[in-house]
Amino acid sequence: MKRLILAAALALSAPAAVAHDGPGSTGSVQRVSDAAAPAVAVVDAFHAALGSGDPEAVMSLLTEDVMVLEEGGAERSRDEYAGHHLPADMTFAAATTAEVTRRAAWVEGDVAWVLTEGRTVGAFNGRPVARLTAETMILHRDGDVWRIRHIHWSSRAPA
Repeated sequence: MKRLILAAALALSAPAAVAHDGPGSTGSVQRVSDAAAPAVAVVDAFHAALGSGDPEAVMSLLTEDVMVLEEGGAERSRDEYAGHHLPADMTFAAATTAEVTRRAAWVEGDVAWVLTEGRTVGAFNGRPVARLTAETMILHRDGDVWRIRHIHWSSRAPA
């Protein structure tokens, strides 16, 4: 949990990134407003908690009524997610490496959108993993605290 708090603090202290890459570049493109940086830090902390196998940290970053959409299915609450896909998501995150290739984030009032594209590689359940990923997270701010209210994950094999 201390590493998670440190990672979030470091992300909050860093200036918002805006990088542009040309054709063939391996760098990422990020369009993140200063106002959205705290919400992006929550998304990054969520992924760090998944990868470190810390279910309490994962749960603390989700609203009670979070909606998780993945592979055509839906989990309609934090408890439902914890009871179904959370253990497998933590195992998968620990066994693979994810890279953000493109991200955009913005805030309107107490709602933030974080849209992330990336690549995930590794091995899971004895099989190689190579996926291009897309993730939408919608966060809600309550006071100074951002929490994830909606997650939508999709992926495909690279061409």
